[in-house]
Amino acid sequence: MSLKKNIDIRAPGQWNLADFLSWRWYRAFVLLGTDTIALGTAWQLARHLNQFYSPIPPVLVWWVWFDLPSLFWVSAWVTVLVFAHYGLYSQSHRTHDYLKAGQLITGVYLFSLVVSYFYDPTIDPPRSLFITAWAGSVGFVILLRLIILAILRSLEHRYFKTRIFVIAPAAELKPLVEALTRRCQHYHFVGATLSSVALADYTFRSILNSHAQVVLVRGLPDINLASTLYWRLKRSGIVLHLLPSSREMLYRRGIPEVIAGIPTLRMDAPLIDGLEYRLKRVLDYAGTIVGLILLSPFFLVIALMIRVDSPGAIFFRQERMGLNGRIFQVWKFRTMTANAPALQSQLEQHNQAADRILFKIKSDPRVTRLGQFLRRTSLDELPQLINVLCGEMSLVGPRPLPLRDVAHFETWHHTRHQALPGITGLWQVSGRSDLDSFDDAARLDLHYIDNWSLNLDLEILMETLKIVLLGKGAY
Repeated sequence: MSLKKNIDIRAPGQWNLADFLSWRWYRAFVLLGTDTIALGTAWQLARHLNQFYSPIPPVLVWWVWFDLPSLFWVSAWVTVLVFAHYGLYSQSHRTHDYLKAGQLITGVYLFSLVVSYFYDPTIDPPRSLFITAWAGSVGFVILLRLIILAILRSLEHRYFKTRIFVIAPAAELKPLVEALTRRCQHYHFVGATLSSVALADYTFRSILNSHAQVVLVRGLPDINLASTLYWRLKRSGIVLHLLPSSREMLYRRGIPEVIAGIPTLRMDAPLIDGLEYRLKRVLDYAGTIVGLILLSPFFLVIALMIRVDSPGAIFFRQERMGLNGRIFQVWKFRTMTANAPALQSQLEQHNQAADRILFKIKSDPRVTRLGQFLRRTSLDELPQLINVLCGEMSLVGPRPLPLRDVAHFETWHHTRHQALPGITGLWQVSGRSDLDSFDDAARLDLHYIDNWSLNLDLEILMETLKIVLLGKGAY
């Protein structure tokens, strides 16, 4: 689709039948159906529990469809429209914003209270129904979205190749294409060009001719209207991914505001700060206590297997660097022979890490038979729940590294120590052992810190669970 001179750059493109048969629309329809089922399940549960108290006032029941009153259908339709407005059915990352889904449902229910009051102040909707339906809607929608999005992502990666076009400076183009080809098997590379000509008409025509679904860009040229490429791709239904600098990451948090005729980005300080982080720490401790109770029989089985498999201690403790450079002892199930630390110096010459910062050997002779299984499934990390309980770690955060690795850090690498370390993190769910250098891992940690939210932690935990079940990327 070419951009005509007499059309506003922001105007939407024309729809056609092929758009509705694409994966992104199929995905949207599946999510819409899942949300409707979740909301309906919550309402049926609320009605069943509410029958023991008081029924819905007849004046609020205009019709019944599929054994659900009109009040539900109005509420469900409004919720779906609000979800669509906020991008929860789009192809973007917003579909994974589970906390936003809960907030929007809460807003719809509160708005319904206001509407019902102005509709007829004498109506007293059953509070038991309202509270149960609201809590059930939030819980079922988030739960089903967690499950269905994990399934859809797995299907997308397995059966649907995403056609990607790359734009980058000359020195970075080839390494970027090679990294995408090696790490992301669900991407199909269809073309590339230099960032210096990213905004040229012939570049846009090349993107269209390649039938690309995604355009990945590093280093857009510094001109007055760099958003031209974004608007042209948006009209054609093509997703744009920018590889930002740390400064541009900061821009994402800003709110556009004009001061004295000058466009700026406003970085607000919240009236009440730290609520989300305090909730994260509450969930850390609560999740750890529940995890230790539920997993204690499993811990016992692993401990017995370690004892039978090889001589030595059940647990392995190692000094690692944590928050603000604090040294602490990290707990793990032992996966190596008892004399493994003493043998490491002899194996340094076989280190497969390109930059030598991390110590990685794919077939480490010190790893026991059981240890290979524990490492592949990441079960050896479970005792670090003890570190979380002691306040030394979080469930999610940058991984704490051995002092041997930290000694090889460059200055900027230490920025990751400004956040509480975690049992799992963005690095672990983004390739782990497949990453080329520690610089790549450190950038992921800094990206996590720059863009941290409770929802991001939830996503990482879900991805970690999938990796543990598949045993992917660890050795």
